[in-house]
Amino acid sequence: MKKTIGILAHVDAGKTTFSEQLLYHTQSIKQRGRVDHQDAFLDSHDIERQRGITVFADQGMFTYSDSQYYVMDTPGHIDFSPEMERAIQVMDFAIIIISAVEGIEGHTETVWGLLRKYRVPTFFFINKTDRIGADVNQVLKEINLNLTKDACDITESFSSGEMGEDLVEFIAERDDSLLEHYMEKGYQKDLWLSNMQEMIKDNKLFPCASGSALQDFGIEGFLEKLDQLTMTYYESNQPFSGSVYKIRHDQNGTRITFIKAITGSLKVREELMYGNDENSTMEKVTQIRVYNGRNYKAVDEVEAGELFAVIGLSKADVGDGVGLLREKNSYEMIPTLKSKVNFERTVNIREALQYFKQLDSEDPSLNVTWAEELQEIHIHVMGKIQLEVLEQIAWERFQLRVTFTEPEILYKETISSEVIGYGHFEPLGHYAEVHLKIEPGSRNSGIEFENKCHADDLSVGNQNLIRHHLFEKEHHGILSGSPITDVKVTLLTGRAHNKHTTGGDFREATLRALRQGLEKATNLLLEPYYQYKIKVDVDQMGRVISDLQTAYGNFDTPITEGNKAILTGIVPVATFMNYSSQLASFTQGKGSIQLVYAGYDRCHNEKEVIEKIEYNKNADPEYSSSSIFCSKGQGYSVVWNEVEGKMHCT
Repeated sequence: MKKTIGILAHVDAGKTTFSEQLLYHTQSIKQRGRVDHQDAFLDSHDIERQRGITVFADQGMFTYSDSQYYVMDTPGHIDFSPEMERAIQVMDFAIIIISAVEGIEGHTETVWGLLRKYRVPTFFFINKTDRIGADVNQVLKEINLNLTKDACDITESFSSGEMGEDLVEFIAERDDSLLEHYMEKGYQKDLWLSNMQEMIKDNKLFPCASGSALQDFGIEGFLEKLDQLTMTYYESNQPFSGSVYKIRHDQNGTRITFIKAITGSLKVREELMYGNDENSTMEKVTQIRVYNGRNYKAVDEVEAGELFAVIGLSKADVGDGVGLLREKNSYEMIPTLKSKVNFERTVNIREALQYFKQLDSEDPSLNVTWAEELQEIHIHVMGKIQLEVLEQIAWERFQLRVTFTEPEILYKETISSEVIGYGHFEPLGHYAEVHLKIEPGSRNSGIEFENKCHADDLSVGNQNLIRHHLFEKEHHGILSGSPITDVKVTLLTGRAHNKHTTGGDFREATLRALRQGLEKATNLLLEPYYQYKIKVDVDQMGRVISDLQTAYGNFDTPITEGNKAILTGIVPVATFMNYSSQLASFTQGKGSIQLVYAGYDRCHNEKEVIEKIEYNKNADPEYSSSSIFCSKGQGYSVVWNEVEGKMHCT
């Protein structure tokens, strides 16, 4: 049986040390490393060892009982949460490590939310029970209060398949037929065990255990329980399918594509298809590698359930389905900040761009872009720690010295009124026309597309081309040049010419139709928001509420627990991104804050932001709201508010 197990936690909860113990007890490594000693097996990168944090999601392997395990140690710092989310999508089971002293922290709830989104069965391990102030029972209460009421402690109540009375009843209470069996015939070991396995797999039960990874207490017992309670089912007798979860490059620049096999098997020299149906690629796999930390061995074949890497795929992106699985994964952890890359004058900026494009393929959330008119490279980031790490990476990998500008907020734009956009492109020898209905979408829905164009008006191939151009990149809004989002675009009709329509004509017509529609719409500026949870003494609640109001946040009805007050709500990232240090200062470190990305909503200072950005919608080299028509063999431009009467499809 093959099982992929992810280890996740808030930073410093002890997950890397926990992972080291699993590998050590299964003879996968000969010596246990420690983060503070800079010799952890899974923190194999110099940057991780220097900083004492996990930056990259790396994997180890071990065999236990009759199963092959793949252990994924993931970043615990919020700045590297996109890397963590990409790893989550290929996990069979997850283990959340929680400190018995600090309890549930900010990133713990982010991790929990992502695991629920992707429905990954989850275990809890309450770590650091050897520390002064450790309180396992209090952490269990926090789990039940803040995360799930279906968590059960298996530290003492489950061993070798046998269950204590409390656990027997806990499981029976969650299954009517099992409860009836219990009332009539009593406990039956095999029946309870199989039901517990299914409940865990169906995310109806979340086992908890406790111990100390550093002192090696409770690890072996937990591993035995994990093995007994987890089951996977992979079909090897099917055509191959898999999912790309990581891209890396070796010291020679060779692209290494990491894949989770979902069905079937794959052999060296076989051809593998990936990409969507409109733009698919077929390439030969020249090498298959199975990684254990930094080390790997080349193999001839892999099967369903395995994690492996291949050489030979030159264009596959993180999130791509390969083989029969062609659906591309989407991600929730989206950077809310942007920064400009600063270079020394002697740097070849085009060469530097290629290096950053390589980093972009490894971490798509960077969204590396080249601003031609400014001759600048821009990136998207989660926070300042990520920028510091990127500086180190650029030097260590490419001998490129860079710095970054102070991160700025990433804004987006949408509309609040329905419009029809018209685009016509007909310089001499070219022809394309597109009509698009553009209407507001639900908040944080992105861009949706619907096709109502009849094949009699426009061929299916050209209709697909229009759709492709709408999704090929982010499109600029007209208020600030920020990306358009939360709109539904419907293709109403279009027209081509058998002789004169050539490549690129529908791209021109589509973008002009989109832009012309935006000119007519009521446009809105959006900014990113945090969902916050702040816990302070009751007498400090007034100060926090005042700060939230100043920051243009809103708050739910406060909850009091003894002498503590809990405040929740949403607040703009722009006004609250540095609040953690303020809170720590006036609460003498006793207050706690949890910030989770909550998507985009109306910008609290729209006019001020637009004035600061100074975007000139009429001087954007990539977009025009005018259309091009042809008369007497010569093309001429018609401004956006005069084009409708000239359209050929109306």
